Amino acid sequence: MGQSGRVPHLHEKIDFTVAIFVVRAGQVLLVHHRQLNRWLPLGGHIELEEDPEAAALREAREESGLEVELVGERPPTTGPGTRALIAPRFLDIHRISGSHEHIGMIYWARPKGGQVTLSPAEHHAIRWCGPDDLESLDPALSPAVNWYCRKAIAELAGREDQPSIAAVTP
Repeated sequence: MGQSGRVPHLHEKIDFTVAIFVVRAGQVLLVHHRQLNRWLPLGGHIELEEDPEAAALREAREESGLEVELVGERPPTTGPGTRALIAPRFLDIHRISGSHEHIGMIYWARPKGGQVTLSPAEHHAIRWCGPDDLESLDPALSPAVNWYCRKAIAELAGREDQPSIAAVTP
């Protein structure tokens, strides 16, 4: 949630969101969301004055205390009037209510600074989970979150020392 404490709605029917699967040493960071009573990745709404990349970095910092590096490709197309963004690893659309949906931009990330800190207003708990931990969470992970966790761990485990494509591409 943004600094203003309110969730911006771009439209009554649809909003854009980010989900950030932060991986460190073969584990993914998850939060037990207070309002939804679900284990989820870091994330939230993209605010009106920010782009998806900035939203992902902000949400990670606000929800965990970590500064993160997004992993993905940034095309070399930045120029006057255009700024290339790191591509999300996946996109989805998910129903929030009978008349409202979210288009989710799903990012992989690595921690680069800070210390994991619980955001008690938003979460019951925050923890690093390895593949074996994912099956024992209570409440259980949704099949989609479980799949994204496993995919992020598989793609980033053992690659913590390697720079992301975004870090080496202008």
